Amino acid sequence: MKIVVAEKIAPAAMQLLQAIPGAEVLTPEEFAAAPEAAVAGADALIVRSAVQADAALIDAGQSLRVIGRAGVGVDNIDVETATRRGIVVMNAPGASAVSVAELTLGLMLTMARHIAKADQSTRAGKWEKKSLQGTELAGKTLGIIGLGRIGTEVARRAQAFGMKVIGSDPYLSPARAKELNIELVTLEQVYAQADYLSLHLALTHQTAGMIDAGALAQMKKGVRLVNCARGELVDEAALEAALRSGHVAAAALDVFHEEPARNTGLLSAPNLVATPHLGASTKEGQEAVGIQIARQVRDYLLQGVAQNAVNLPSLTDTEYKQIEPYIGLAGKLGRFAAQLFASNLAEIEVRFEGQVGAWKTQLIRASAVAAVLQSDRNEPTNLINALAAAEERGVVVREQRAEAETKANVIRLKLTGPTGAVSCSGTLVNGRPRLTQLNSIDIESQLEGNFIVVANLDAPGVVGGIGTLLGRHGINIARLSLGREDGQALAIVQVDEAVSAEVMAGLRGVASVQRVYSVIV
Repeated sequence: MKIVVAEKIAPAAMQLLQAIPGAEVLTPEEFAAAPEAAVAGADALIVRSAVQADAALIDAGQSLRVIGRAGVGVDNIDVETATRRGIVVMNAPGASAVSVAELTLGLMLTMARHIAKADQSTRAGKWEKKSLQGTELAGKTLGIIGLGRIGTEVARRAQAFGMKVIGSDPYLSPARAKELNIELVTLEQVYAQADYLSLHLALTHQTAGMIDAGALAQMKKGVRLVNCARGELVDEAALEAALRSGHVAAAALDVFHEEPARNTGLLSAPNLVATPHLGASTKEGQEAVGIQIARQVRDYLLQGVAQNAVNLPSLTDTEYKQIEPYIGLAGKLGRFAAQLFASNLAEIEVRFEGQVGAWKTQLIRASAVAAVLQSDRNEPTNLINALAAAEERGVVVREQRAEAETKANVIRLKLTGPTGAVSCSGTLVNGRPRLTQLNSIDIESQLEGNFIVVANLDAPGVVGGIGTLLGRHGINIARLSLGREDGQALAIVQVDEAVSAEVMAGLRGVASVQRVYSVIV
């Protein structure tokens, strides 16, 4: 078999591939000399981030069975073309988690003991022991926002330093948190209690700019902030102001809005430690990524075992065409429900009603689960690894079927946690996904676009108040769906664009409104 390694990977990874019986392994130099000729007749292609595995390259590899990405993102791979060709695309998530976790702890120690300042001062011929007196990590409270692979690795290491670890992550079950000795609390409690605050969550429209002036004001005076996740999570101007005022004692940033970082205001702020996106940049981390993808490619070629695949529907063409629209429906229901869910996730239940209940529903169920867990985009969840990702987080997945004699095929999804639940149902209308019920209230809505979901008391004037406020802010209402039951009411407002925090705050002030959510599907 022929394996093309298009970009440099660790020597140990190359040796692993070369040890496959009968394998011909082409090097990056051989690929660069003639890319399309190199992939001709190849069984596997391994890339990192520079090589574009586009349609032309994939079509040149008529024998390709698998494309491996030595890393997480697959933006440089035409997954649609690969899927159409029956080629498995797989990545290697989580291999650099230890590298990022260790940098996080290193930055915490740097802030606690003024290591960067001490180095500069000593090199300058000074001996400033008194002014550089530090503090211990032992006995301090570390707040972690985002408890995926990296967040939990940080927690383990912080506990070894004698720190108390609290965390906020709606997608980690209470049982799993207890195993990890992490106290699950609300986001507001993390802000109020943490001496050190570390971010390890994905960038979404809901998390962008979450560490703003309001969030910083809720934090302890003297808090120390670490961000090794995404620069866009932090309002850099607000952080600069908090550093200059002394409310935030120190901050350590490995990521920035603009990279290379050019915000001279923030970079000149006092008590800032800045590094150039070094999180995964360790010899071991890069080696681990290479070895992981080499093993996965080997196992697939020899045994047909697909790990961390981002595609691979295991159905006939006819079966796949039958369920494909419902895979999309389940995913949209999952994304919709996840953005309304405020508890710590313990259980996902997917129920099929109608003829769909007699079909092969594994990929439909996986689509719903993946969409719910996909909030953590640093650890991609897809149709193949959805159940494994749920198990890793301690989330129970249940499937129920009711093969009722009805024309309508309905998917019902319920997310449950210790302090709340969200349920919704949907079907296809003229082939398009449509919401039919939310939290036991019958309500019909499209499932694509930007939405404002309002839960309120069933009282006069609410809809008018919503419309007036949106009109005042120049927000156009595309569609409005209403439902009510036993004194409670729902409004699902489809708007032309996502609304600002200011508008959301205004909506929460409308009389009789109880809860407001911004949802993008």
